[in-house]
Amino acid sequence: MPSPTFAGDKKVGRSLLHVLEQKAIAWTVPRMPTWIEGYHLTILTIPISLLIILFSFLAQGSFAWLWGVSVMIVAQYVTDSLDGSLGKHRHRGLIKWGYYMDHFLDYIFLCSILIGYSLILPDHLKYLQFFVLVIFGAFMVNTFLAFAVTNEFSITHLGIGPTEIRLIFIIINTLLILFGQTHLARFLPFILGLSFLGLCVIVYRTQKYIWDMDMQQKNKSLQ
Repeated sequence: MPSPTFAGDKKVGRSLLHVLEQKAIAWTVPRMPTWIEGYHLTILTIPISLLIILFSFLAQGSFAWLWGVSVMIVAQYVTDSLDGSLGKHRHRGLIKWGYYMDHFLDYIFLCSILIGYSLILPDHLKYLQFFVLVIFGAFMVNTFLAFAVTNEFSITHLGIGPTEIRLIFIIINTLLILFGQTHLARFLPFILGLSFLGLCVIVYRTQKYIWDMDMQQKNKSLQ
């Protein structure tokens, strides 16, 4: 039996901002300069991540530098949204390389944000970052394990995808700039609690979907 076609470049599921996002991508991609390739945009996550750490380091002196972090988050969103679509549009996409590098660098991007927060948050809040990394890492592990089993690649759950997660980080930065660290202490446990609850729901749904797949295959083999 032939193996299924690789589907890592075909995402399933829709986030809250999916329709608006797709319209923006469809308008932008044909207007991209010809000298820019999709893999150029993918690799840009590396300098963007380094700049996030730099701006976070500078934010130890003034939280105004977090505007720079937020700008880099937007920049990473733009490059991450356009790289695959640009390759498809020009029929020059590197599908498997793009899948691997894109999502590995997404992890690097997430780590750069958490490293940045570790530089500016007070010591009594830094332990919360461990739980942030654990929960976000669990989302990624769930996504890739489910893809390996189902060949359906979904990075959107309960209407929340990478775009919405980036917006949450920008909101956190804005709160830090406007109100300092005091109010953040109230929000972080709440955000972590909601994230953990969402993770439990997603894992339950995923395992049930895979269970049903196995049972259907088992029933077919018994017929």
